[in-house]
Amino acid sequence: MTTHIEDILRRGFEDFREFVNPLIALRAEVAGEPTRVVHTREGRLEDVEGHVIEDFHGTQAFGHRNPAIATAVREFLDSDSPSWFPSRVNPYAGSLARRLCERTGYYSNAFFASSGSEAVEAALKLARAVTRRPRVLSLERAYHGCTMGSCGLMTPGTFRDPFEPHLPGVGPLPFGDIDALAKALEQKDVAAVVVEPIQLEGGVRPLSPAYIEALCELTQRHGTFLVADEVQTGLGRTGRFLASERWPRRPECVLLAKHLGGGLLPISAMLTRRELFETAYGKNFETAEAHNCTFSGSAVVCVAAHAALDLLTDSLVERVRDVGASFRAGLTEALSSLPLFEEIRGDGLVAGIVLKPTEHPWLSFEHFGMEDLAHRPTVGLLLCHRLYKRGYFCFVCGHDWSVLRLQPRFTIAPEALATFTRVAREELEFLCNLD
Repeated sequence: MTTHIEDILRRGFEDFREFVNPLIALRAEVAGEPTRVVHTREGRLEDVEGHVIEDFHGTQAFGHRNPAIATAVREFLDSDSPSWFPSRVNPYAGSLARRLCERTGYYSNAFFASSGSEAVEAALKLARAVTRRPRVLSLERAYHGCTMGSCGLMTPGTFRDPFEPHLPGVGPLPFGDIDALAKALEQKDVAAVVVEPIQLEGGVRPLSPAYIEALCELTQRHGTFLVADEVQTGLGRTGRFLASERWPRRPECVLLAKHLGGGLLPISAMLTRRELFETAYGKNFETAEAHNCTFSGSAVVCVAAHAALDLLTDSLVERVRDVGASFRAGLTEALSSLPLFEEIRGDGLVAGIVLKPTEHPWLSFEHFGMEDLAHRPTVGLLLCHRLYKRGYFCFVCGHDWSVLRLQPRFTIAPEALATFTRVAREELEFLCNLD
């Protein structure tokens, strides 16, 4: 098997270009992304030339190939336990559901799937089934996934427009506009409002306390589901187990994914209250399976999730809060004097570096021969390009290319973050000098 893996790592990158998505491969090549990564070393990546890469993407909260999670999966595979249960009475799903619900101190039912988008779909169907209402609302610049129901919640643009018509009654509200929210809910036909506590792809934009308060009060008053999409903010990322746990009231649904499987296996969850789930799916034996996924909560992914929760101690969550606050403060201090820098946003180990547009014509997409991207700012991607060369895998936000989205692993050393801060200062200063 070792030879097979080595063969894949030698030939598979070109196979991806030919048989999966050639433009993704071309984009990575043009941007200078470190693509030929072949090893993991103490939670980081290493490419074929031996360069070590720190991944700030956010899916690997415990580092790449965390040994505790890998060991738990390996021990399960070495056993003779079933991984899939044809009756759907799955003890691994039951055990994980209990653990998640008890950890939240509020929810009492879990539905498992493989991706965050599937968790969104489960929440949409639950809300419609319980309320018998047609409309589902999100917020401008939301990112809730790419399946047909969830992409209708996206803000207009590349992720949404090519797939019209969308589900009727599904679409975004203006971000942070309490009056627009109140007016929409007064019609009494909204099944759910789906929000991210912090919009990551939307530019690392947190919901304001005033908007959260209005959201909680208005949805409760009008009998509308409040759905917190915590695929990126949940499971300790903001320095709390759930970002929504301190809201004036708990949402009817909270959605988890990303590092729930420890960064090793794909699993997502929709958490809700048992009485809501039974209203939708508890009428008879047939309705009990009206929404399901074949491999929902399969044993091996639940084992990985259990191992991830073992690592996600209260002390680690507190560390995320404290280290993250120091990291954001350090970034603000280091970058604030640079003319292309605007501000730092975020919470816990979520940081957004907000950049001002460059005025230099040579640094435009038109100059690079990409006229179809002329409306996009370049400075974020140029900074990413330079950070790739320094060993950092960073990304701009999908809906706002002027913002770098940083989500380091939870165990990263403060010294490593200080080094990144120094490097980010050097590379942004270089771009300022070009401008």
